[in-house]
Amino acid sequence: MAPAGNRGARAVAPAVLLVAALVVALALAPRGASAALTCSTVYNELMPCLGYVQSGGAVPRACCSGIKTLVSRARATPDRRAACACLKTVAAAAAGGPYLGRAAGLPGRCGVQPPFKIDPNVNCNAYVTPKPEA
Repeated sequence: MAPAGNRGARAVAPAVLLVAALVVALALAPRGASAALTCSTVYNELMPCLGYVQSGGAVPRACCSGIKTLVSRARATPDRRAACACLKTVAAAAAGGPYLGRAAGLPGRCGVQPPFKIDPNVNCNAYVTPKPEA
């Protein structure tokens, strides 16, 4: 049996890994000149969701507010693709644990239909601005 101190360290390790993935994704994210949304913006809007993604439980109101803000800001094709790419990077780092399922389910729990999926295998180039109906 592991000493009690080790169990706490093991519980914190996934959270540290997820935060580290966010930092790496931010540093390596493409800087498209035409996209108004940056990974920094995406992560800042979604930071209130981190506790839920790590531990489950109730979804914080600030998390849902951040998702709604992000979706409203991702109206143009470059913004949709940029947000998708940021989330894809984080999803790839979180794959294999319960975190990805919780993160992917957040929009539905907040009553929001995002223009992109939170999935490590998503094709971000498929997300385009819908054409107005004639």
